[in-house]
Amino acid sequence: MAAGKEIRGKIKSVENTKKITKAMEMVAASKMRKAQDRMRSARPYSEKVRNIAANLSQANPEYTHPFLVKQEGAKAIGLIVVTTDKGLCGGMNTNVLRLATNKIREAEGQGVQVQAVAIGNKGLGFLNRVGAKVVSQATQLGDTPHLEKLIGPVKVLLDAYQEGKLDAVYVCYTKFITTMKQEAIMDQLLPLSSDRMKADKGSHAWDYIYEPEAAVVIDELLVRYVEALIYQALAENMASEQSARMVAMKSASDNAGNVIKELKLVYNKTRQAAITTELSEIVAGAAAV
Repeated sequence: MAAGKEIRGKIKSVENTKKITKAMEMVAASKMRKAQDRMRSARPYSEKVRNIAANLSQANPEYTHPFLVKQEGAKAIGLIVVTTDKGLCGGMNTNVLRLATNKIREAEGQGVQVQAVAIGNKGLGFLNRVGAKVVSQATQLGDTPHLEKLIGPVKVLLDAYQEGKLDAVYVCYTKFITTMKQEAIMDQLLPLSSDRMKADKGSHAWDYIYEPEAAVVIDELLVRYVEALIYQALAENMASEQSARMVAMKSASDNAGNVIKELKLVYNKTRQAAITTELSEIVAGAAAV
């Protein structure tokens, strides 16, 4: 029964793996609910800031912030790649990194340099492997994103754009749609598009009293708006991460159950064959006597 002992060892090993994947599934489900609540609570803030910034920009046509102006001639773009710090979340990171790779190849094909900011260990490792120019990074953000940890790395690209060193800045992340569906998207962060900065339909024109002056207020508000967009992208990515990990771990647990059933069937067949062989030998020995 050497073969039977080996099969029993495999069954025990798969059962232990199933316990681990089941526990990870439950942990991901718990974190997923918190991440979704955090993501949904951040949406009204970013939308309100966008609405105020849109009305401010329309109320002061004589002043245009650099974030609203399309830069040309720099022959360089910025790319913010948002990924996870940990794996075991299906093909989520693969889809984001594929989009980033396509953007890098497209830019290099046009003779445009790419300056990348990596948010997450997986994206940082990938960008280093493909030889991309990583100007800053933010890793080990934990389960709760903090804006102060993002401002520094991202500000490198924002300042470069304001100085005219970049033509555009893009952010690549995974957007949360449903628990079972997440979509990797590439958004243009800068310059802020006219559609994004358009005031809501039906809203009346607002008149403002500025302190100290309009330019200072608009500058500060648009920077906060861009930071809110980046925070929202990270919150969406974290909600997608926990959802994808929960689904991946559930699939792993189900697959482990199927493997255990197949191994038990093989074990029973092997055991039955061994018993049949022993009985045949006993019967043959008795007949010979």
